[in-house]
Amino acid sequence: MSDSKTTLTDAVHDLLRRAIIEQALKPGMRLPEDTVGEQFGVSRTIVRHALVRLENEGLVVTRRNRGAFVAEPSREEAQQIFEVRRCLENEVIRMLCARMPDNGYDQLEAHVRRELATKGKDGPVSIRLAGEFHILLADLTGNDVLARYVREVVLRCSLIMSMYARSHSSDCAVDEHSRIIESIRAGDHTRAIEIMGHHLGAVAGRADLIPAPDNIQSILSHYRKELPL
Repeated sequence: MSDSKTTLTDAVHDLLRRAIIEQALKPGMRLPEDTVGEQFGVSRTIVRHALVRLENEGLVVTRRNRGAFVAEPSREEAQQIFEVRRCLENEVIRMLCARMPDNGYDQLEAHVRRELATKGKDGPVSIRLAGEFHILLADLTGNDVLARYVREVVLRCSLIMSMYARSHSSDCAVDEHSRIIESIRAGDHTRAIEIMGHHLGAVAGRADLIPAPDNIQSILSHYRKELPL
C-alpha cells in the first residue's frame, strides 16, 4: 500500500474508532463500505483496510454476506475484558512507580486539565478522554506490547459502556485520575493500585453486566424481603 493510501487508511480508522468510542456509532450499527467511503471521500479499499484494523481491535465484527457492524460484546465477554484490564493496569502502575519518563507527570497533568475542561459539557468526549488517560499511562511505561494490550481493552471497555452503562460521571473519574498520579509520584504502588481498583470497579459497576431476572419469581424475590412478618 502506498504512503498516501496508508495515511488515508489511518485517518479513516481513527475517525471511525472515535465515532464508536464517542457512541455516535452504536453497537450493532452496520458500516457499509460504500457509504463510509462516500462520506469520507475515499475508496472502498481504504475503508475495507480501516474496518479490518477495527475488527482486529475488537470494535467491529464482519458477518458473512452482510458486511461490517459495530461490535456487540456479550455480558460474559465484557466481564472477562474488565478482569483482564484490571490485571494489565495494575502492572502499568507497578512499572510507572519504578520508572517514569522525565516529562511523564507533565503529560498526565495536562491530560487531566483537558478532562476538567470538558467535565459536565460533553459526555461522549469525557468518556473518550477518560479512556485515553489510561492509554497514556500505559504508553509512558515504554513497553510497547503492554501499551498495545491496554489500548485494546480500554477501547473495548468504552464500547461495552456504550452498550450496558446506566450512567456516566466524569466527576469521580477525574478526581481519581489525579489521585492515581499523586500516588505514582510518591512511589506508593499499593495505594495507586487500590485507587485504580476502586476506579475500575466503579466503571464496571455502571455497566449492567449481570443479566436482569426474566421471570416473576426472581423479580418478586427481591421485594419479598420487605414484606412485614
